[in-house]
Amino acid sequence: MSPFVKFMISPVGRILRIVAGIALIAWGLMGLSGATGIIVAIVGAVPLLAGLFDFCVFAPLFGGHLSGPKNRALQR
Repeated sequence: MSPFVKFMISPVGRILRIVAGIALIAWGLMGLSGATGIIVAIVGAVPLLAGLFDFCVFAPLFGGHLSGPKNRALQR
């Protein structure tokens, strides 16, 4: 498994995804206007939901599972 995926499935990576998602949503809704702001907010929902529900969208690209707990179990 790639070091990037190992970081993203860690607790710090999960918190980072949540914070990045909140920041993108806030920027999209408050900092940008029109369709661009809505698109950025929708894109920000992906890392937010991934962090909240503990899945990693990058892991399957590197041979891992979508599920965070399954990936962490493979590391042991």
